[in-house]
Amino acid sequence: MNPFIFSDDNKRYHTLSYHNGKNNLNAMKAVIDAGFTCPNIDGSRGFGGCIYCGGGSGYFTSLPDVDIKSQLDSELKRIREKKPDAKAVAYFQAHTNTYAPTDRLREVYEAALKCEGVCGISIATRADCLPCDVLDCLEELSHRTYLTVELGLQTVHDKTAELINRCHTFSEFRKSFSALKERGIRTCVHLINGLPGESTEMMAESARVLGELRPDAVKIHLLHVIRGTRLCEMYNNGLYEPMTPDAYIDAVVRQLEVLPPETVIERLTGDGDKRTLIAPLWSRDKIRVLGSIDKAMAERDTWQGKRYL
Repeated sequence: MNPFIFSDDNKRYHTLSYHNGKNNLNAMKAVIDAGFTCPNIDGSRGFGGCIYCGGGSGYFTSLPDVDIKSQLDSELKRIREKKPDAKAVAYFQAHTNTYAPTDRLREVYEAALKCEGVCGISIATRADCLPCDVLDCLEELSHRTYLTVELGLQTVHDKTAELINRCHTFSEFRKSFSALKERGIRTCVHLINGLPGESTEMMAESARVLGELRPDAVKIHLLHVIRGTRLCEMYNNGLYEPMTPDAYIDAVVRQLEVLPPETVIERLTGDGDKRTLIAPLWSRDKIRVLGSIDKAMAERDTWQGKRYL
């Protein structure tokens, strides 16, 4: 018998599928590139972006000069080939999607909401790009649609953040996270495993500290080496070694154990662009990775939140 209460199958963690089912949300993510940049690319905080960034994480988006409606129409066609009755959550994925004047933000968000089949919006951004006027805009939006703000934390360790050129501190993250929570805005936080110099203990610590903040959702990613990035240069020069499958699975299980059981786990491994993915190549087999995590949790008789607080 599965000891984890937020599950109706063999999963020992709080899956997005379970969350959507309980909330009658029959939807899939429709990815969008709205043409934004980032403050650690344009020079306001730094240059070059994060060392692993190969296009602002928008690997599966259309080109940004394609209008929002056309991007969403294409995504809905893709989604409905898999689930004919599904709706879409418009996912502003590429780069920093609150990094613009509020008039521009309202324009692109409203364009998405007007599209047929869209039932919500998910906005990927950074903790240093949420000034009060943007927070006001997001709060108003949250009263009209199913809104999630996704914050790219990656790690709680400022030394690592400096190494990867994140260009903002954990203290800045906490301030913005608290501001979102105070306004009742659903917040999903991203962590990356396998960052240069981080041990399994450091990855688990990131999850533990984040768990204390009780995020609505978390995405856990594996660090990918993408062609053309500074991380790829480090890898080619022998300065970076990707995680092994066993190490990654162990890290994820330990992270799940210290996250609150009610926190939705929206992802347990990321998708790298197969056209530009250099390493680790084992990450291409997502089904095997997810199955191995399930197996490890069952063998250890553990579940999400078992060691929370």
